[in-house]
Amino acid sequence: MSDTKKKRARLPPRWVVRFAWVVHRSLHRITRGRVGLRHAVGNRYGMMRLTTIGRRSGQERTVILGYFDDGPNLVTMAMNGWAAPEPAWWLNLQARPEVNVDLKDGRRNVRGRAAEGEERARLWARWSEIDKDLDAYAARRPSETAVVVLEPLP
Repeated sequence: MSDTKKKRARLPPRWVVRFAWVVHRSLHRITRGRVGLRHAVGNRYGMMRLTTIGRRSGQERTVILGYFDDGPNLVTMAMNGWAAPEPAWWLNLQARPEVNVDLKDGRRNVRGRAAEGEERARLWARWSEIDKDLDAYAARRPSETAVVVLEPLP
């Protein structure tokens, strides 16, 4: 497909995205974690619960994100439902990179950072295998979407 006729990703209205986030977090909380998280398997991303510390408030903030495994690391993307602003969790993570993630099989302490260069290209390509429309969605954002690597702490 030529650059002038690239596929334009269709997104639901913003209120639908925000409502889905609220429902997902609520289901996880109400079921005490039995619903809402899953392992990344094959070409299906997993779901994890990330807890950061607010850069201004100092309060714990949680969000449920998609991820895949890259060796011992977890990989996610800093997107805000594909909206233009950076997600608050990513800004919090940049200010305080040591965070916790809850996976289906338990909690991990990790340190977050943005992938760069060849590593970013490799991880982006892996996300593209999982989500065939990734480049079309990313094209909707005015800035590059950060690929976030969460490395286990000793």
